[in-house]
Amino acid sequence: MALGEFELIRRYFRRDDGPRNPAVSLGIGDDCALLQTTPGMQLAVSSDMLVEGRHFFPDIDAEALGHKALAVNLSDLAACGARPLAFTLALSLPHADEPWLERFARGLFELADVHGCTLMGGDTTRGPLNICITVVGEVPAGQALLRSGARPGDELWVSGTLGDARLALEALQGRRVLAPAALETSRLRLERPTPRLALGLALRGIASAAMDLSDGLAGDLGHLLSASGCGASLDADTLCGLLVASAAVPDPKDRLALVLGGGDDYELLFSAPAAQHEAVRAAGRAAGVALTRIGRLEGAPGLRVIDAQGRPVHGRYASFDHFA
Repeated sequence: MALGEFELIRRYFRRDDGPRNPAVSLGIGDDCALLQTTPGMQLAVSSDMLVEGRHFFPDIDAEALGHKALAVNLSDLAACGARPLAFTLALSLPHADEPWLERFARGLFELADVHGCTLMGGDTTRGPLNICITVVGEVPAGQALLRSGARPGDELWVSGTLGDARLALEALQGRRVLAPAALETSRLRLERPTPRLALGLALRGIASAAMDLSDGLAGDLGHLLSASGCGASLDADTLCGLLVASAAVPDPKDRLALVLGGGDDYELLFSAPAAQHEAVRAAGRAAGVALTRIGRLEGAPGLRVIDAQGRPVHGRYASFDHFA
């Protein structure tokens, strides 16, 4: 017997006995979910859509896809310094594949439960595989990290590593050959990103501006610079060191292109006054995340990449754009 829409929801996504964030007064089962807001807090809301063939390969492991679908949204909350509360899931499926649904739900809920984020509703329909999640978090009023607070003289930082997800993408597309170990490491970064929620919380009151890196450092940093009315200089050697699988990419210019123009990193990019340098280091230690100072904000507009001798490194480092 074919699995119907409402039985699909009941079997794989309704969790009457599962953990529920206390902010969710009413979850799946009614026309709307109900959230109980906390006095003195603002809600932070973000949506992301993942489309088969555009954001992920058709043969991706369903459990990894469930993880990534939520992780990319939680990364937005991290960039805002918000704590997760709940999320909705809109899911378009070609057909009701029960083994696939079981694995997808497992990956989704494993990550959700780690961060106390409750599935509170959504929709299912038949169609091309398409996953749209809207996540809701909370942050004390006036304490959200924004893109617009950076100032000339601030230091620029990134969490974790950059470029490996792009490296995996090129290998899977047949544009680059990687040894099995390098492919395994970089593919993990592509398919199972880690949202830096603890770091986002630790940076409240320290960082002057922040955002997550989804489309590539060069392009995403451009958004922060535009919002803050600044320019920036980045250290080329430091950037080259951010690639985990650096042994697989011996050419420094190639490494630089992966780090600056790659995507799917889902690390945090943020600025902080130089006087907060030690506080930034302490925030990284508290969150258990490696942080790297990659450059400095400047008054002159534009983005400059500088080598160890202070000379400009020229190149075109374009980030991803769905409509370019």
